[in-house]
Amino acid sequence: MIVHFIGAGPGAPDLITLRGRDLIARSKVCLYAGSLVPQELLRYCPPGARIIDTAPMSLDQIEAEFLRAHAAGEDVARLHSGDLSIWSALAEQTRRLDRLGIAYDVTPGVPAFAASAAALGRELTVPEVAQSLVLTRTSGRASAMPESENLAAFARTGATLAIHLSIHALDRLVAELTPILGGDCPVAIVFRASWPEQKIVRGVLADIAARFAEAPVERSALVLVGRALAAQDFRESALYDNDYLRRYRPKRGGAS
Repeated sequence: MIVHFIGAGPGAPDLITLRGRDLIARSKVCLYAGSLVPQELLRYCPPGARIIDTAPMSLDQIEAEFLRAHAAGEDVARLHSGDLSIWSALAEQTRRLDRLGIAYDVTPGVPAFAASAAALGRELTVPEVAQSLVLTRTSGRASAMPESENLAAFARTGATLAIHLSIHALDRLVAELTPILGGDCPVAIVFRASWPEQKIVRGVLADIAARFAEAPVERSALVLVGRALAAQDFRESALYDNDYLRRYRPKRGGAS
């Protein structure tokens, strides 16, 4: 018996990996975060599978389901939205499985920031504009932020900021970032990237709050901030330059 932790992707059911889909199809138990994982993914479950929405459950109750499946010798597909490497509660679940001696593996998924960038049609790293991406959030009831990890510090790097779980604090984000990045710094809010109800609000720090107020959402929105979001006059990278020599592109006039 094994617990398969599966990144279910950002929302669109066809954005799950083939491996994730196949693991769901082979598992007699499916635990899924119903508040964020689309119901359409459950159609991959085998006939007669035990399907449980974990949204209203405590960690103790989820552990009890792992134990029940372990006793029955049934594999578990544990679905989380996006990718499991960030804000997934993976660590606290695997810690308990380690204590119980229950085997598990992890299958990555498409993260929300990647789906949001695709929805915008933008690259989040642009030559000589921004070459780093900061994945961060603001403090909330579920988990506080370490003192050293704050928006002002991240903003000073000039990296593109992907601010998760923070749409409720948009006014505070604008107040903290504007003195550092300037009121003309581009911002994009992507609500439920890749879902049918996806919404995008574009603006700059000076007007994004007003633009968002015209079409507000309560949750599942990612705030992207940075010059790369609107960069146009930037130097092309050397990667595809005619004179850039690399293993797969021999010098012009040389042997192929």
